Amino acid sequence: MYAWFFNEVLPGPLWLRIILALLIVAGIVFLLMEYAFPWLSEYSPLGDVTLDEEA
Repeated sequence: MYAWFFNEVLPGPLWLRIILALLIVAGIVFLLMEYAFPWLSEYSPLGDVTLDEEA
């Protein structure tokens, strides 16, 4: 699937396809970090941390 996307979908010479693939991956990571993961963290119990205070 990745070979098909890289060879058939992305246009241009190899150097341009590499740049386009990196931009697409960066865009996906950005969208996940900005929108998907913060939304999911509201429903995840992993952030519920309680510590006892010792004075």
